[in-house]
Amino acid sequence: MNCQNYRLITIPISHFSEKARWALDRLKINYTEEPHVPVFHRIATLKYDGSSVPVLATENHGNFVDSTDILHYLNGIAPQDKKLYPDIPELRKEVEELEDLFDEKLGVAVRNWGYFYKVKDRQAMRRGWCTNTPWYEHIGFIILFPFLSNLLQKKFQLTAENAAKSLAEIQEVFDLVSQRLSDGHSYLVGDNFSAADLTFAALSAPVLMPSEHFMKPQPLSELPSEMATVIQELQATPAGNYGLRMYREERYFSYIS
Repeated sequence: MNCQNYRLITIPISHFSEKARWALDRLKINYTEEPHVPVFHRIATLKYDGSSVPVLATENHGNFVDSTDILHYLNGIAPQDKKLYPDIPELRKEVEELEDLFDEKLGVAVRNWGYFYKVKDRQAMRRGWCTNTPWYEHIGFIILFPFLSNLLQKKFQLTAENAAKSLAEIQEVFDLVSQRLSDGHSYLVGDNFSAADLTFAALSAPVLMPSEHFMKPQPLSELPSEMATVIQELQATPAGNYGLRMYREERYFSYIS
């Protein structure tokens, strides 16, 4: 499993990148992460026929340009005790349906809600976008930040009204997850950690701020008060406790070059 080269193209703060990163780390795969500042990432992903991040480039098995496709590929080479999708068809269907829901609803809502508060904060954006990226991209960020900030606001329609809608969608997903866990189960599907658990925790990370995340979270005192209040409320829910527990118990790092 580790005899070929793997390259993971990311944006440092991207929670979809974290989803792929977590799966690679879990399987103890030796990979090289190549982080990029937004806009510059398109140059890197284009050569692998991707448009966004994450992209996993493999030496012998082609390239995978979507976080779910990456997890499916990794599941195919994983040992039985590290599989991310159950072998039982009914359980696998549940996992994949939840993963799709988290990708399409939670991931998008978390991104838009978080960017609404931070898109004009140069220091916060620099930390989220520039960590470990090439020096010339740092310079590009400094020069292009006003343009990138305006572009992001227009692309994702970052208004107060839409931020409120995004928060409502986040809360709906958290309510659903809390309900699924109300029977005392440790995981969302069956008795084992799966792609559903990984995806929920990874995509919730920006609103749960787990200390185990590779990008250490800002203190709540440094965030806008309204944002900090919402984060504390989400952390206190059963779903929030579960997401933080997944980071404590199931997120570990290894073999990152």
